[in-house]
Amino acid sequence: MITSKANLINITKTITPSMRYDFKEDYSSWRARAKDKLMELLGLPLVMPTSDDFKAEAPEYKNGMTYIRFTFRSEEGYYVPACLVKKTDLKGKAPLVICLQGHSTGMHISLGEPKYPGDEETIKGGRAFALDAAKEGCVAIAVEQRYMGVMGYGGELGKPSCLADSNPVAAQANAALLIGRCAIGERVWDVMRTIDAALLHFGDMINEDEIICLGNSGGGTTTFYASCIDERIAISVPSCSVCTYEDSIIALYHCFCNYVPNIRKYFDMGDIGGLLAPRKLVLVCGKEDKIFPLPGVEKSFALIKGVYEANADVNNCRLVVGNAGHQFYPDEAWPIIHELLGK
Repeated sequence: MITSKANLINITKTITPSMRYDFKEDYSSWRARAKDKLMELLGLPLVMPTSDDFKAEAPEYKNGMTYIRFTFRSEEGYYVPACLVKKTDLKGKAPLVICLQGHSTGMHISLGEPKYPGDEETIKGGRAFALDAAKEGCVAIAVEQRYMGVMGYGGELGKPSCLADSNPVAAQANAALLIGRCAIGERVWDVMRTIDAALLHFGDMINEDEIICLGNSGGGTTTFYASCIDERIAISVPSCSVCTYEDSIIALYHCFCNYVPNIRKYFDMGDIGGLLAPRKLVLVCGKEDKIFPLPGVEKSFALIKGVYEANADVNNCRLVVGNAGHQFYPDEAWPIIHELLGK
């Protein structure tokens, strides 16, 4: 007897994404059409606020690092919490790294600051993105994603809000589907507005031609979609998140964060990745990742690499396979990031 899930997977496999790049159309024309369609599917653009209503706390100094915690308005009625971290003695302008946690208790993980039971173990999986980026000589901004961390239950349940049982925060995100929005689209919007706020308020610290977006799991998902939309992102580093839909999102249990209505009719994830060319991509995964299995990652990367081979410098498209599971691999990824930055 065929289960409902198996039937859905079988149906999906018969559908060739209608907007897959065919290598016959002019690439620039395809990219413009594909980007417009992706923005439509994500429910973008949202309404720009009248101002970002930026508010920053006094800088904190510890262990040779400077921390500036701030909030800004990304749309009317919604404020994004974030924290900038850099070496206190960093001089001149440096690359900006937007750091996005996945399903954890919040952005404090990116800062290497455990707050709740289990946080220390989470941080060990290479997930102190912002602190590591600052140590690598960058200006890092950790961003609290919608429906997670303090924008959910604040970590008090010991797990992300979207995975909590009978969770009103998750219900709000699902309700967004009724008005043509989705969690991924809202998070992408917040990343775009974070870049705006960073350039406006911290522009003296940042090289605007060296903007990097980096995240793992749910943070990698936002990283990937945001990088496909926002061409200011020069280097995209999605980790444990880019995989064929039928090998991961359809086949396995995932929360609402991963779903974009109707998207598989038009694109698989590898098709979307074609929007990144000729910019730089470091796709990170774990060979033992059970959530985003390596075969599906490799299929997606092959589609992306094919677009680069035809239209850009294929050296700008890299696959990093770590030797463990669902985590980030800073020791493998950062040398490549520096190479692509020309450092």
